[in-house]
Amino acid sequence: MNGSLPLRLVKHLSLAAFCVVWASLGLFGHDPWKPDEAYTFGLAYDIAQSGQWVVPTLAGEPFMEKPPLFVATAAFFAQLTRDWLPLHDGARLATLLYVVLTLLFLGRTGRELNGRGFAWLPALLLVGAIGMAENAHRLLVDNALLCGLAMGLYGLALAPRRPYWAGFWLGTGAGIAFMAKGLLGPGLLALTALLLPIFPHWREWSYLRTLVVALLAAVPWIGVWPLLLYERAPQLFDEWLVTQNIGRFFGTVRLGPESDHVFYLKNIAWIAWPAFPLAVWTIWTGFRGYMGGFNRPGIQLPLLFFGIVLAVLSFAADARMVYALPMLLPLCVLASASIDVLPRGASSALDWFGILTFGLGAIVAWLAWAAFYTHWPPALYEYLTRFRPAATALPFEWLPFSLAVFFSLVWFAIIRPARQSPRRSVLNWAVGIALVWGLYSTILLSVEDSGRSYRAMIMDLQKALPTRYDCVASRGLGEPQRALLDYFIGVKTERVETKPDASCSLYLDQGSRSDDSPEGPDGNWRVIWEGNRPGDNSERFRLYQRSNG
Repeated sequence: MNGSLPLRLVKHLSLAAFCVVWASLGLFGHDPWKPDEAYTFGLAYDIAQSGQWVVPTLAGEPFMEKPPLFVATAAFFAQLTRDWLPLHDGARLATLLYVVLTLLFLGRTGRELNGRGFAWLPALLLVGAIGMAENAHRLLVDNALLCGLAMGLYGLALAPRRPYWAGFWLGTGAGIAFMAKGLLGPGLLALTALLLPIFPHWREWSYLRTLVVALLAAVPWIGVWPLLLYERAPQLFDEWLVTQNIGRFFGTVRLGPESDHVFYLKNIAWIAWPAFPLAVWTIWTGFRGYMGGFNRPGIQLPLLFFGIVLAVLSFAADARMVYALPMLLPLCVLASASIDVLPRGASSALDWFGILTFGLGAIVAWLAWAAFYTHWPPALYEYLTRFRPAATALPFEWLPFSLAVFFSLVWFAIIRPARQSPRRSVLNWAVGIALVWGLYSTILLSVEDSGRSYRAMIMDLQKALPTRYDCVASRGLGEPQRALLDYFIGVKTERVETKPDASCSLYLDQGSRSDDSPEGPDGNWRVIWEGNRPGDNSERFRLYQRSNG
């Protein structure tokens, strides 16, 4: 960056504050939402209640899908802030921690590979990535995975210059990725580390020292929890390793959506927008030989890592949008490498496209707010209440309104004096997406929560519970619903899927709204309650009681 030291300091502090504010938006003020956030909080809630983390449990049952690092961190913050924040809001501070660390290490990677002036560009591109907008503000273990991968990527970038520190960050990042989501993260980093010496920049004897230190740094992370788990419950260790890692990846067990092996190729362009087209431009400059061509470390490392992640994820048996998030890290570094030679016409097009898109998005958000809170315009109000009927009686709140006005004014102030340049277009895009997400997280948050929260439905169910009962059996109850039943009213159901001989006086069934049969499991039941979330046309819950009481 040019300019005096005070000016540079102000710029750095302003960008850091912007990243932290963006990462904080939407973390507070709403209940856990299904699917991922609800069951993730359920795991953290069990740890906070029991104090044990070796065997993660969901509503009292072992849940071995992922290692416990993220949920243990969430439980720690929930307990730390329980005196002034609801447990679910406090738990989301774990998301804030890992997202901020991801931005920090991604920026350090860009600086190490491309120079001092490139420290903030990868972070701003990640902030602006469409795929990060919601996922970076939810209780998702993938945020801890991204943190570990960003840390490991920084270690690989640092290896030629400071091999020992590089090994520490590479091993620690691999360990965090492992404790977040299992074998996938360290496997991606290990493949990249082993293939990097094909490039002369990493073909040095000192690189071996990096790998040795990385192995030593990773061992405590990768070894301790599996050993404790195996010692505690060998069968649960097998379920985690064989079923949830190997079996899920290769598809020998059907635990996730069936994969389309070109799923990520078809969707990565918009998930990573605008980093994806800018990364393509960097690759094109390499082909044309600009700025050293493909001999630049700033192209070699992120391109290799992206290729490995894309190949591994495409081969996997499961495919989901959230699984594509690791590809954003190398794409953001790649996109920043040749940003300064982006044609003026292309940067202007990106800039104006972002200003117009997010300006229109802000107008739509304000119109939706006006419709819900002032019932104007009437046609829009009637249309929106079909999807969020419970939002018709929401009270006006000054704090969200004031924040939304502030965000709108700041966005306008930033883009108004904008001089057109590639770097300025990246900043404007990031500020624009922060504006739209900020409006969603303030003036529209209560509206969205009214339709996505299970609180009202579960509280209504609680009123129907008899004064005295032995237990509640359940059928078809999803993991998010089980977690929230436990959190809101302390009900842990005995699932007939795992306990077919469960004999309870109450029976909770989750089915579809098209199922009109009021019969219980064997006909000796009567319906005492039924309900669903407001505006949810897919789910129907029925509570049965034995006819003999």
